[in-house]
Amino acid sequence: MNPSITICCDFNQFSIFLLVIFLFVWRKGRVSRRGICLVGLCESGKTLIFSQLIYKKAVESFTSMKENIGVLDIANKGTLKLVDIPGHERVRQRFFDSYKNTARGIVFVLDSFSVNKDIRDVAEYLYTILSDPVVSSNKPQVLILCNKQDHPLAKGPQVIQSVLEKEMNVLRNTQTNQLEAVAEGGNRKSFYLGQEGKNFEFADIRSLRVEFAASSAQTEDFENLKKWLQSVA
Repeated sequence: MNPSITICCDFNQFSIFLLVIFLFVWRKGRVSRRGICLVGLCESGKTLIFSQLIYKKAVESFTSMKENIGVLDIANKGTLKLVDIPGHERVRQRFFDSYKNTARGIVFVLDSFSVNKDIRDVAEYLYTILSDPVVSSNKPQVLILCNKQDHPLAKGPQVIQSVLEKEMNVLRNTQTNQLEAVAEGGNRKSFYLGQEGKNFEFADIRSLRVEFAASSAQTEDFENLKKWLQSVA
């Protein structure tokens, strides 16, 4: 047999072997990531959403310093582990770090009525999550859930997206300048969220798919959230 043909056959077999290994590892990682992280500031309605989805009833909500965990059955898709991450600033990052590796999706819940007042805190927390190296690497789907739409003065998802993008743009400039200053010292590389040379837009985060939807925990209006969970599962 021609030696060149033998080498070619061996190379093709090796390539197929590597492809099989890659698909196995990718599928295993995807299957193991069955978690959905509910994140957001305190009083955004996360725990009420969690209790409505898991227990089919409202549970009295209070500022918690620990996570809530439940299992969601998704029709024809299996189960998802829903984790309600505490919104308190002192503990939320620690708990998110514990579950982000297994997150198939992240639901960022915000108060549609008080969003203008809390916009800075909302943007900072959201920026931290979206720029997290593990999140960027695992690429979970992200839903920004504009809760409390039953309030007559609540802002709609499109308005909230516009306001958030403006605030995230300001925050990104600040964060980027700080990271570049550190990078000049040789300690850390800067991370740029979105597309350089233009104002921040969620559509420009190429590593993640970010969507917006409305909900109302008080009136049990979770149609958009349930559709999203079905698509993610």
